Amino acid sequence: MRILVIEDNKDILANIVDFLAKDHKVDCAQDGLTGLHLAVTHEFDLIILDVMLPGMDGLQLTKRLRQDGNIFTPIIMLTARDTLEDRLKGFDSGADDYLVKPFSLSELEARALAVHRRSKGLVRSKLIVHDLVFERESLVVTRGGMVLKIPPLGLKLLECLMQNSPNIVKRSFLEEHFWSDVSTRGDNLRAHIYQLRSEIDRRFDVQLVHTIHGIGYRVGVEQT
Repeated sequence: MRILVIEDNKDILANIVDFLAKDHKVDCAQDGLTGLHLAVTHEFDLIILDVMLPGMDGLQLTKRLRQDGNIFTPIIMLTARDTLEDRLKGFDSGADDYLVKPFSLSELEARALAVHRRSKGLVRSKLIVHDLVFERESLVVTRGGMVLKIPPLGLKLLECLMQNSPNIVKRSFLEEHFWSDVSTRGDNLRAHIYQLRSEIDRRFDVQLVHTIHGIGYRVGVEQT
């Protein structure tokens, strides 16, 4: 998993990062605003964040991600507050789990894996990459709440790319999977990618459809 940890206590942050980095890719931030920036500009499988953060607290950050950013990356909140009211506030803001300090690092990882597994099951009917949402049952695709017009084969191609996001899907796989006519595969794929890019990216500052020259294509936020 790729995990974002947002925690202002340097010792706690270092312990979490050192423990999780053995088996996962871990990014970190020490304040709410930096954490928010990372969360909306990169693709993560899980976010672990403290409630009490400088700049923007964890409750505000989670609400911003869910309501303004349309980002539904699973979130585990860390806090020293253990009352029922505090827990309800965390869940109401959009958190998926709530862990009270002090906690075992082994328990944190176990909860992280469990939340990640549950999230995979919950989003089967919906694919989400950044602010791009594919409702698989209704075949409706939206970006930033705007409905996009994508033809049937383009929908199948987009579904394949979003399922594999943020990884690259090889051009040869897409050509063989979607077209039987060998002589027109390359031209057909390029034309459909052009249509997807025009519809998905032309009205937005963040580009999501990327050509990896000589290899294939990917849908996701460009990594920096």
